[in-house]
Amino acid sequence: MTATTAGRPAPVNGRVAHWFAELPTPRPALPGDRDADVCVVGAGLTGLWTAYYLKHADPGLRITVLEAEFAGFGASGRNGGWASGLIPGARDRMARAYGGPAVLDWQRAMNEAVDEVIDVAAREGIDADIVKGGTLRVARTPAQATRLRHKVEQDHEWGVADSVLLTPAESAARIRIDGVTAAAFTPHCARLQPAALVRGLADTVERLGVTIHEKSPVTAIEPGRAITAHGTVRAPVVLRATEGFTASLKGHRRTWLPMNSSMIVTEPLPARIWREIGWEGRETLGDTAHGHMYAQRTADDRIAIGGRGVPYRFGSRTDNGGRVGERTIGQLTGTLERMLPQTAGARVDHAWCGVLAVPRDWSATVGLDRATGLGWAGGYVGHGVTSTNLAARTLTDLVLARDTRLTRLPWTGHAPGTWEPEPFRWLGVRGLYTAYRLADRHEAGGRVRTSPIATIADLIARRP
Repeated sequence: MTATTAGRPAPVNGRVAHWFAELPTPRPALPGDRDADVCVVGAGLTGLWTAYYLKHADPGLRITVLEAEFAGFGASGRNGGWASGLIPGARDRMARAYGGPAVLDWQRAMNEAVDEVIDVAAREGIDADIVKGGTLRVARTPAQATRLRHKVEQDHEWGVADSVLLTPAESAARIRIDGVTAAAFTPHCARLQPAALVRGLADTVERLGVTIHEKSPVTAIEPGRAITAHGTVRAPVVLRATEGFTASLKGHRRTWLPMNSSMIVTEPLPARIWREIGWEGRETLGDTAHGHMYAQRTADDRIAIGGRGVPYRFGSRTDNGGRVGERTIGQLTGTLERMLPQTAGARVDHAWCGVLAVPRDWSATVGLDRATGLGWAGGYVGHGVTSTNLAARTLTDLVLARDTRLTRLPWTGHAPGTWEPEPFRWLGVRGLYTAYRLADRHEAGGRVRTSPIATIADLIARRP
């Protein structure tokens, strides 16, 4: 970290994420062929929550978790720290396919899962800096305000009656953001430190008797086995919990698209700046632009803010140690300073990126094929911190052959289709986000309705 920007030290770039004060020493790799009752591939939140609930439901199960790097290396340890009730999918589209009541129950289950995450962390002594402060979403153009009002109306249609519109003054009473034309608040979200959650959960499942092997990348999943260079784990049930890294598995190149999201975090801000900003409720913060941003006030009084950056790498490539391009760092810094000019001049301490999984229809899925014993969960489209918990409890019920409310939710067994082959995949995603940037510029001129550029892009991409 020798380079400087305007006389200030350049941020740490990559090294997985700011959330890891030190990178953990990996657990031992798989030492050879092993047998298990359940093999879970991926030690992120999906895999670890699944191991947790399975072990609680049946303590006699022999459960092995295989991880390519270390627990939390992927999106589970790099995300924005939102445990939100946002559904990982298109509510209207899923309702047309599976019925409105099923989607209403899915939304209720997601909201309940926020509290489940909080309760388990407290019960297991996992200190993840959790504060249930809700989410504040802001609009800074007339078109964004129109979309925000529509989103609140949709929330009410889907049973989220406590999603409310705020005036600019009511928004400023929470966080003093520049240029707000409208805002909305929902209580169904908690701010947390994601690496602390996933690492604490890994320690917890180990105490319960689950075996975790790190530095053991799985190259193929087949009925009855997960194959690594170190050996093969044989199990009647093998669960894929690889999220944005799924494309690296044999036969899954086009299953889910690994979408990049980037983040920066400031230095700790002094009390005088926080007096100007507010943000005493520790709400998570998002906007209504097409080039979506998300942010939180951290436990040590920094601001962590994220956005898309370079959204996709050709051929579904996934990781370069989390390094972010200088242009993306500049864009995120600019977004922060435009929204919160009180932060102008604040040092950026760390920048990083990671991948999230996007199914072709932008709706997550969870399931188990009883004939093969192969199960899966993922495609959370950026809403995974809470969705992973609900998916894990659903997988648990499926593995144990229990017919429950969760196994009847509309994402259970959902088949989202596959992505186009390259180069069409790369051209499509790059074109999509170019269109969204143009749409945001178009709307900055004061138009009241969403730019037709974004409307057409949504239709082509099948986005909700």
